[in-house]
Amino acid sequence: MTGETDLDTLVREMKPERNAGDYVFCVLDLKDDPVNLKPLGWFREAEGVTVILPKEQANELSLPYSFVSAWITLTVHSDLAAVGLTAVVSQSLAQAGISCNIVAGYYHDHLFVPVKDADRALSVLQTISNIKE
Repeated sequence: MTGETDLDTLVREMKPERNAGDYVFCVLDLKDDPVNLKPLGWFREAEGVTVILPKEQANELSLPYSFVSAWITLTVHSDLAAVGLTAVVSQSLAQAGISCNIVAGYYHDHLFVPVKDADRALSVLQTISNIKE
């Protein structure tokens, strides 16, 4: 099943939703096996393995982190080849002074914003979505 590629439709129908909980990004040594964890996501880089975990799991495992985020899902099914959605989202949040880390899944885009800015981020996203209606 292919996702949406039209930028106006993607923005209009993105319907951002905040997921429960707080999330953190941790780095593991390359020799560590992230399969033993229950990460929301992970990515292998030259310097180590970045894992996105619920904050409680990182605390239980005594894993250090410096960024505590809220997780917002754009519920529109965006095609991986769609052009412009992450640019519109990141630019709008940047103009509001909100940092954002975006992870693309097969069906949806996922945003990680500072917990303190989560409500404001949702408001910004809902505003730009309504402008496209």
